[in-house]
Amino acid sequence: MRLGTATMVDRRLLPLVEASRAFYASRVGSRGPRSPEDLRVARAGLAAPVPSRPPAVEELVGVRGRRVPLRIHTPVDRPAAGVVLDIHGGGFYLGCAAGGDVRNRELADALGVAVASVDYRLSPEHPWPAAPEDCETAALWLAEHAADRFGATRLAIVGFSAGATLAATTLLRLRDQGVGAVGTAVLQFGTYDLSARTPAGRLVRDEYFLEAYAGGAPDRTHPDLSPIFADLTGLPPVLMVVGDEDILLEDNLAMAARLSAAGVDVDLRLYPGSPHGFTAHPTPMARAALDDVEAWLQSHPAPP
Repeated sequence: MRLGTATMVDRRLLPLVEASRAFYASRVGSRGPRSPEDLRVARAGLAAPVPSRPPAVEELVGVRGRRVPLRIHTPVDRPAAGVVLDIHGGGFYLGCAAGGDVRNRELADALGVAVASVDYRLSPEHPWPAAPEDCETAALWLAEHAADRFGATRLAIVGFSAGATLAATTLLRLRDQGVGAVGTAVLQFGTYDLSARTPAGRLVRDEYFLEAYAGGAPDRTHPDLSPIFADLTGLPPVLMVVGDEDILLEDNLAMAARLSAAGVDVDLRLYPGSPHGFTAHPTPMARAALDDVEAWLQSHPAPP
């Protein structure tokens, strides 16, 4: 067996690299907020989310004494064949479920599934474990009510960036409770070591999102914060998506290795010429990755 990022790239993607590089060459790069003041400025400058057609249905759901808002998209012309829980990104301190409305509407119509996006509480106002609690609440509600609400029991979890981290912790929380409703997960370029204890984690150790999200946690290697330190056995099949120019590449490679060593069916897809967050950008490479995500979700139904 030969290991190396070059051997992990699907050769069909190579012709798309030039267009990706052209897009990023003309795009001004930026880093995330570096302080509370930067975060206030960033939040004030966020554009309003683009609405979908038809619009999402907003619903406040509750289970086990906790409540959380969901934005729900259902197929327009057919019953739902499954349910996807979407967890948005934004460094744990930015973003909202509405920001994914257009993509989630496309996913609902393309796959014939219901897509529920959770508006989890943001840091630093609500540090860990607020966000994982909200994502767990959404997942538990779907596990209990998907059949009655949508006529479907197939459940998948999809996370983007910080949302991928939260998707991983949600899988672990459900497994630990013996809830087996989730049949698969898609993790797009998550952060899996928030402790800066691994070489990969040290690459982002100075980022403000770590302080904002982890708050006063005494041990940032806690698996609910840094899932790379978790016992990963018993998780459902996972698709991991990451660009080869993402600062989190090493973290994702390490997480994929740990999942594989734990016996999890993990499919790691590496996209050339692509930085962090690339699937949100208008490039052919992003389209190829999103098509791969859709194909994965279609081919990995949840168990009955």
